[in-house]
Formats: sequence, structure tokens, C-alpha cells
Amino acid sequence: MANPVIKLDNVWRIFQLGEVELTVLKGINLQVNAGDFMTIMGSSGSGKSTLMYILGSLDMPTKGKVFFEGKDVSSFSPDELSEIRGKKIGFVFQQFNLLHNLTALENVMLPMVFQGVSEEKRKERAEELLVSVNLGNRLNHRPGELSGGEQQRIAIARALSNDPDIIIADEPTGNLDSTTGKTIMEILTKLHQDKNKTMVVVTHDPKIANYSKNIVNIKDGQIIHNHLRAGKVLWEKQ
Repeated sequence: MANPVIKLDNVWRIFQLGEVELTVLKGINLQVNAGDFMTIMGSSGSGKSTLMYILGSLDMPTKGKVFFEGKDVSSFSPDELSEIRGKKIGFVFQQFNLLHNLTALENVMLPMVFQGVSEEKRKERAEELLVSVNLGNRLNHRPGELSGGEQQRIAIARALSNDPDIIIADEPTGNLDSTTGKTIMEILTKLHQDKNKTMVVVTHDPKIANYSKNIVNIKDGQIIHNHLRAGKVLWEKQ
């Protein structure tokens, strides 16, 4: 039996721009099951990023329901929503969103501050995570001293700092060359394989879909295709 960790039930998202209504999502029904590796694919303006924000409880629907671990998120207090985003979901963004005045180590330590983790444990875990993404020799470098691929690896380490069950990545390879993008996807798929992380990757790049089995296509705010791929995916052992 599938075990949905996030479920969207007839979700609409409408933005009010002055006197104009912009309907970005139209009646979305979708569930993310524990242990999934899901790719949400769509072109620019399709609504995929808005969908990502709602899946991650960074935004709320105008109409419809969102359930997290079986509970209606509209009933959650701001503190409860913050706790979900802080502990249970890790976010990786196309723009990296690193603090440029902090070192790689300090960037990865930062989310743990808000969870009350001691400085000693924060530093120990941050070092461990940066080593795991092959940045053990870049601990004290600031983002401006690093390549785009290195910055994205810091962002992945930061997303993992509080050991979330779910990783949501928005165009994680969008600002990277193809070789570096492949490295980033291999890191994400290894996390899925070895750590059983539930993975949702939002992208416009069809090649990224080769890393997942569950592919959701979105167009003009509606899901037009939701299917499981047959055959092997790139990260499966031959």
C-alpha cells in the first residue's frame, strides 16, 4: 500500500495582480509517497515552481487541500509549518541561496542553529556532510571563491543538515554545465538509494527524468501526464 507523505487534493493557486486574476495551478491532484523519486517536468510558465512551493509548504493553495503525513496543512500553525520546513523537508534551489559572507561550513551549520543543535554538533555534522559531497577541502571557502557546481554541492549539504526525510530540488542543475549537472544528479540519486530519501526534482530538462521512475508532466497549470517509467533508470545498478 502506497504511503503518501504529501498529497494534493484539487489544488488551485490563483494570484491577484491588481484587478487581474492569474490562475497558475488548476485542480492539481498529486501524491508523493515515502521513498519516491519524482520528477516534475514542465516548460517555463507551466506552474511547476508554484507546485513545488505548495508541495514544500512554502505557499498555500487558493482552493483545495494539501495533506502532509495525512494532516491538512491548513490546520497547522505558523510554528508547525516552520517545523516541517526546518526538520522534515530539505530544499535545493537553482540559485543556490547561499549566504556569501559565510564559509561553506557556516552555510551548512546555519539551519541547525534554528533547531537548537549545539555548536560542536553543528560543526561536526556540517563537516561530515561537506566531506560526503567531496568538499572536505573547501570548508573555509566562501561561495564567491567556489564554482557553481561546488556551490550547489554546499546547498545540497545544507539541505541535509537536519536530516530531512524529503528533498525538494527546484532546477538543481539549471545553472550548471552538463558534466557538473550530472555530478549533482548522481549525488541526489545516491541519497535516494543509500539514505532512502524521498526526492522531488522540478525541472524543464528531459534528461533529468532519466534519473527517476515517477515522472509528472505539467502544462498550463495542469498535470497532463503522470506515469512510472518502464525499464532501468540511470542510477540503478546494472
